[in-house]
Amino acid sequence: MGEKKNGFDAASFLTNAGLGRKIVQVKAKRPFFTQGNAADCVFYLQSGRAKLTVVSDQGKEATITLLTVGDFVGEESIAGAVGLRMATATAITNCVALKIDREEMIRVLHSEHTFSDLFLTFMLARSMRTQADLVDQLFNSSEKRLARILLLMAEFGKPGEPEMLIPAITQESLATMIGTTRSRVSFFMNRFRKLGFVEYNGRIKVHKSLLNVVLHDHLPEQNAKKPETLTSQSSRVEGRGSRVEGRGSRVEGRGSRVEGRGSRRIIRRM
Repeated sequence: MGEKKNGFDAASFLTNAGLGRKIVQVKAKRPFFTQGNAADCVFYLQSGRAKLTVVSDQGKEATITLLTVGDFVGEESIAGAVGLRMATATAITNCVALKIDREEMIRVLHSEHTFSDLFLTFMLARSMRTQADLVDQLFNSSEKRLARILLLMAEFGKPGEPEMLIPAITQESLATMIGTTRSRVSFFMNRFRKLGFVEYNGRIKVHKSLLNVVLHDHLPEQNAKKPETLTSQSSRVEGRGSRVEGRGSRVEGRGSRVEGRGSRRIIRRM
């Protein structure tokens, strides 16, 4: 991770407790910090998975990003004067993290260029990922957003082999992450399973073939459409019935004209 330079080892700094920093353990579903708390420290995730969420004044929750090993979280605490957290960081699985006090984080960023280079690299990667998330939310369907979230949780695209079994997560949580309903997530997950993209029996197993949904929009034609409802079918039947009735009306109109001609002939004979 980091190299020794002038006696400083960035990897050792982020692995061990010391002055202004300590190792903390956060159980699944428990927060690292909560929206509205004082922003007085930064966390470095050593193991586990977590997520960053924000809640609106109306109580609606949205997931900003997913966090994995090697990510910093709470970096807004070093942006200026101590303020309040703008979001909540919650553990998805049991996590181990290094908690770094704000003053210590600022000190090491200024004095150790090895560490500041590492942190800058992380911040640039975070910015690029945030832009990709925004594009995904604005332009992609909820089905494609679900496929992308599953691939991110399986760590496809990162160095090394992906973890095909993703952390245990509910369909409600997935729906919150992609901005749709649980019923839609259930519908898409069933389709992914039938197509062999995922397996799930307690935990979700993601296959590489799911990348086709994100990269190429590759879904069989017959499975790409949602099954028709009885309402839509009956509407078409009614529409056909209306056309038949219309034809009948035209036939009756022709009959009336024939009767009119016959009446004129009778009058002439008289």
